[in-house]
Amino acid sequence: MATQIQLAGIERVFHLGDSEVHALRNLNLSIAAGEYVAIMGPSGSGKSTLLNLLGLLDRPNTGLYRLEGRDVTTLSSDEQARVRSERIGFVFQSFHLVPRLTAAENIALPMVLAGMAPAQRNARVKQALKDYGLENRADHRPDELSGGQRQRVAIARATIMQPAMILADEPTGNLDRATGEEVIRLLEALNAQGVTLIMVTHDAALGARAHRQLLMEDGAVQHDQRRETSTPSTVTPACAAPT
Repeated sequence: MATQIQLAGIERVFHLGDSEVHALRNLNLSIAAGEYVAIMGPSGSGKSTLLNLLGLLDRPNTGLYRLEGRDVTTLSSDEQARVRSERIGFVFQSFHLVPRLTAAENIALPMVLAGMAPAQRNARVKQALKDYGLENRADHRPDELSGGQRQRVAIARATIMQPAMILADEPTGNLDRATGEEVIRLLEALNAQGVTLIMVTHDAALGARAHRQLLMEDGAVQHDQRRETSTPSTVTPACAAPT
């Protein structure tokens, strides 16, 4: 598989008053296209900092980040925003849906921001609502949806631009076990279609499902373990196939 992510000598330092916090220390990491990776470790180990950096939501103090062969650390903020829109999808623990927008409008939001034509937007949203079992919730706002429905809307929104990579930060953290299982199966189905899935989790059982586990401690990867690829999920949302 081709290398999708390459980090070399990444350092991220936060200044808190007179002290420095080294969130990432001389991090070197390669992730291939289509991998399923769990990032694990105790609080403060650098997991979320790494995820934010991979998603171009933050910049390293030093080091190189190549995404699909392109040095993205040198891009302007507008250029990074374009890469995020076209290549990266985000799924968060707290959903981050826009409260005043309906499920359909939340799913359409990335396409609106990208300037996609209404007819194409509407066709993709209709398909996504069908794929994620949300057809009868299209006109409901987030406060009218269950936790599982909100996370399905969030996943549909994350994949509507057909990204090459999904970054998930504790995606089942606010869900009961049965609903969390459903959400993970949806994410794993996307990975089975070739989408790279990188997930931060505190849940050891959840992390064990990934094909590769990165254990972080003190801003560095202390353990990098791979296992045999599991049988792909049978749930395959058609809207999420990568371009």
